[in-house]
Amino acid sequence: MIALWDGLPAETQDIALVVLLILPALIVGRIVLRGYAPWPLIGALLWRFRWANGLFVLLIAVSVGMGIGLLAQERGLRQGTAAAADKFDLVVTAPGSEITMMLAAVFLQPSDVPLLDGATYAAIAGHENVALAAPLGFGDSFGASPIVGTTAEFAIHLSDGRIEGRMWQDYGEAVVGALTPLQIGDGFIPAHGVGDGAEHDAHGGEELHVVGRMGATGTPWDRAILLPIETVWDVHGLANGHAPEHGEQIGPPFDPAYFPGTPVIIVRANELWANYALRSEFITDRTMAFFPGTVLGNLYRVLGDIRQAISLMTLVTQSLVAASVLLGLFILSNLFQRQLALLRALGAPARFVFAILWSYGAVLLVVGAAFGTVLGMIAATVLSRVISARTDILVSAPIGWSEIHYLAGFISLMTLLSLLPALAAFRKSIVAGLRS
Repeated sequence: MIALWDGLPAETQDIALVVLLILPALIVGRIVLRGYAPWPLIGALLWRFRWANGLFVLLIAVSVGMGIGLLAQERGLRQGTAAAADKFDLVVTAPGSEITMMLAAVFLQPSDVPLLDGATYAAIAGHENVALAAPLGFGDSFGASPIVGTTAEFAIHLSDGRIEGRMWQDYGEAVVGALTPLQIGDGFIPAHGVGDGAEHDAHGGEELHVVGRMGATGTPWDRAILLPIETVWDVHGLANGHAPEHGEQIGPPFDPAYFPGTPVIIVRANELWANYALRSEFITDRTMAFFPGTVLGNLYRVLGDIRQAISLMTLVTQSLVAASVLLGLFILSNLFQRQLALLRALGAPARFVFAILWSYGAVLLVVGAAFGTVLGMIAATVLSRVISARTDILVSAPIGWSEIHYLAGFISLMTLLSLLPALAAFRKSIVAGLRS
């Protein structure tokens, strides 16, 4: 049976799981309503006590919306961070913390890290299986935009060739990300450092000019300003990576004797399989090589433990909400206990009254869950925009199968539990009901 389930397509498994989760509610509804059509009476009850019903629906909607919003947001954040690392096949740095270097290279978080020398870069760039070896240079900024020195090949790779204008052809030219405040033709003066501690007059006030603008990547690189790495070295008074007779050259090959150093080398192999061989080869006592996706996977496992703790807290919260829902159903059923007792006194079958009570609670639950789904979608969208604005990572959190499973399970559980207040009201005597 397990082998049969594992052999099903993922979408088929998701659909089957929804059916299995909602099936208990459908079975109970079929049994309770068999032979009866209490909908006109239920509609009258809903309208007669509309304000109380509205508050009850709101309680359910908020509960469901919180659960759906959190589930969708967590999944969207994972997908967004994974997409941000997609262009970084293999990262080579000096030995240290993989997480720190991943945050520096992929997410452009300022870090003080050691440099790799020219001989190391030459060995990596000259490897027969390496198609791209791009050095990165950090440390400068313009406003809130970090400045990164690199090669034209990497800029094209990062943007999939979607560059408005053109690539740089001179030391004083730059290509900017899609979210930077600079436009093609604008000039700017880089500052040394990042944030409030940046020194605005450290590089002699040399103005650079924007000649190209990358298409949106959905990553922190959308706020970056990319320069030839020779420019970054030059403004810091370092060699520019080329021998004096090639002093005006931009881009590789670099001369190891005139290579000032780089904290990060982004490597892309000729073939996918070669990335694993290169990673093993570039792990030495002088270099560290890692896949950003693997580092993110390890972080996800840590976050998974945190998520389990949060899920436990959510479960406790949902249990309290479920108790509140049941209490609300008990209160609501007592509001019209006299009317139901009168129905029974007039000869209505006891099971018909029970069907009315259960259907009334089920309708409120389904309507509340439907509004909660809309509320969860809105909450997930708002949270996604806030996180995207604060992290520059494109986070999208549409409703997926996990949220549908959660919704189906919630409806089934609560419709089953709603049998309790219906049963309690059903067991009251007709006389007690008429006196209430």
